[in-house]
Amino acid sequence: MPELLTVETFKEKIFNFDEDKEWNYRGELPAIVDFYADWCGPCKMVAPVMERLASKNAGKLHVYKVDTEAQPELAGMFGVSSIPTILFIPVRGEPRVAMGALPEKEFDRIIEDVLFKPAE
Repeated sequence: MPELLTVETFKEKIFNFDEDKEWNYRGELPAIVDFYADWCGPCKMVAPVMERLASKNAGKLHVYKVDTEAQPELAGMFGVSSIPTILFIPVRGEPRVAMGALPEKEFDRIIEDVLFKPAE
């Protein structure tokens, strides 16, 4: 199951924007963060995909969700203006952003190409 993040847990597990000015991912495994809202139709389409990704990549990848209604500060930090917005975070390097409800095969491709390939 994807883990729901608050500002506090985001700072602890992903990035503490109060302490660090440059991107500094705090996790030990790659991560996906799904910025969503309960009322969003495309977000509802992505939700079961996130659950499957969390299951099939357990132990290799963290899957998190951020409710943009409950956590507007986090949405603002990443310039989230449309949802769903998905943040792909490799262990090293900058995160990548994708907007919209992607098909599961596209998630698999991005996970393989961005999150699981060794940093150059």
